[in-house]
Amino acid sequence: MQSILDIIGLLKNYGIYIYTRDRIGDLHLMEDEIKELYKAKFIDIKDYQMAMLILRQEERKIKEAKTNQL
Repeated sequence: MQSILDIIGLLKNYGIYIYTRDRIGDLHLMEDEIKELYKAKFIDIKDYQMAMLILRQEERKIKEAKTNQL
């Protein structure tokens, strides 16, 4: 897993589609779903950790871009 697209693909494999028009909100929902997949033992610790890292990096990028627009 190396990108947000990989995470979206992983979630789609489990029938999970997230789109709310709020990118940050989408990332939070993805985090919640990844946590639930991990708790249910559908994904291993490595995939869980990588997904969480990527989601948090993506959120940071979005927030920085908004800050730079001001």
